Amino acid sequence: MPSKSPVIRLLSDLVSIPSINPSLGPSNSNLTGEEGVATLLADQAGKLGIEIQRQAVLPGRKNILLRLKPKGKIKSRIMLAPHMDVVPAEENAFKPKIKNGKLYGRGACDTKGSMAAFFQAFCDLAKNGPLPLSTEVIFVGLVDEEFGQAGSRKLAKSGPQADLAIAGEPTELKVVTAHKGNSWLQLQTTGVAAHGATPENGKNAIEAMTPILKTLFHDYPKILGKRTHPLLGSPTLNIGKISGGNQPNIVADQCTIDLDRRTIPGENEDSIKKELMALFRQQKLPIPHFSSTRSVPCLPLDTDPNLPFVQTLLRASKKRKTHGVSYFTDASPIAMGGTPAVVFGPGNIAQAHARDEFIDILQLEKAYKIIGVFLKNMP
Repeated sequence: MPSKSPVIRLLSDLVSIPSINPSLGPSNSNLTGEEGVATLLADQAGKLGIEIQRQAVLPGRKNILLRLKPKGKIKSRIMLAPHMDVVPAEENAFKPKIKNGKLYGRGACDTKGSMAAFFQAFCDLAKNGPLPLSTEVIFVGLVDEEFGQAGSRKLAKSGPQADLAIAGEPTELKVVTAHKGNSWLQLQTTGVAAHGATPENGKNAIEAMTPILKTLFHDYPKILGKRTHPLLGSPTLNIGKISGGNQPNIVADQCTIDLDRRTIPGENEDSIKKELMALFRQQKLPIPHFSSTRSVPCLPLDTDPNLPFVQTLLRASKKRKTHGVSYFTDASPIAMGGTPAVVFGPGNIAQAHARDEFIDILQLEKAYKIIGVFLKNMP
């Protein structure tokens, strides 16, 4: 029965271990943290004699690195890198259920399905061989992807580096070599407070923001639409939050808007600020104060699809071309550290973070087989 296959049993075990990112809540500590997942991985790896390392990232939170050495001298290195944390859910969401060919539960799709497929194939290689002649295979369980990607950023900074890292995410088994980055900017206009009965004595910051909003909604998207990437299309802008003033009978002395600007290769936060300021000056608009609401860079991913190990993964998945996605992943911080990275895994991103999150079991099994074939083709 498919429900009894090793990779499905492993995914059920992983889903049943709550690992909500502590930075996202809830207050129930029994549901937060990745250590329970890391312990399960370490226990199974230890039984196979796999080298286990831990990498401190945040207080009480560590990446886990499981290293499988080749038969001979190490000439290349591959990393399988899913994240261990999940977004918040009620306690009953960590009771996996199988129904109509789907496994339900928080993290089943994002991204414990990828973790189960990667880890099971990794363990099969360790147990049954044959080991690669000269390629070290490292399984890395990362912390904190769902908040600040502290785990992948620590890995990028401290190593090890590899010839290719595969970040596990639900791509429907497509090999993703490009994804958008994102920059969160806050724009603020200021005014002069006055009594609401005598608004002529003040200067309304909301009024100052109004033409800026019009430009951002109507003119700026046309500019962005002229800029394209072959796998990612055009960059985008979303104005997700606005606030201003204190109460109706006071002229607003401040107004802020929060922007989510999705970037394509060649763009960064500085270039976005310069572009917007030039646009506002061109239209003779008030220049707002700019600030970033992200403490770390979230650059777009753009990995060369012709890299040998990327081509090996494409052949293993029986695909001819790579793809791009709009969402951000651990692949970007890893690539920023010098390791080329791609994104791959079972599941549909539409199910990620959903109330009734699920993964298609057949796709899970296919991902496990694809990674198995990929590892067996390592030099």
